Amino acid sequence: MTFYSTQEVANLVGVHNNTLKRWLRSGLIDEPRHTKIAMQNHRVWSERDLERVLKFKYTNYRKKPRRKNAGSMKARRSKS
Repeated sequence: MTFYSTQEVANLVGVHNNTLKRWLRSGLIDEPRHTKIAMQNHRVWSERDLERVLKFKYTNYRKKPRRKNAGSMKARRSKS
């Protein structure tokens, strides 16, 4: 069985590390198993945990479209 770090799971799912941590804090996804290494708690994600996060992302998460900066287009047109 393969295990992953939080950063690896975020990269595999295609979200920012902070987004994944926000989902955990707000209770949107279940916490993975924790292990203590050098007096620090670390999350250890299994393949099953990864599948749950992927399922959550594809059913609930929609990245908002970026707003275009209208001011920059006006500045470019006025220079020409």
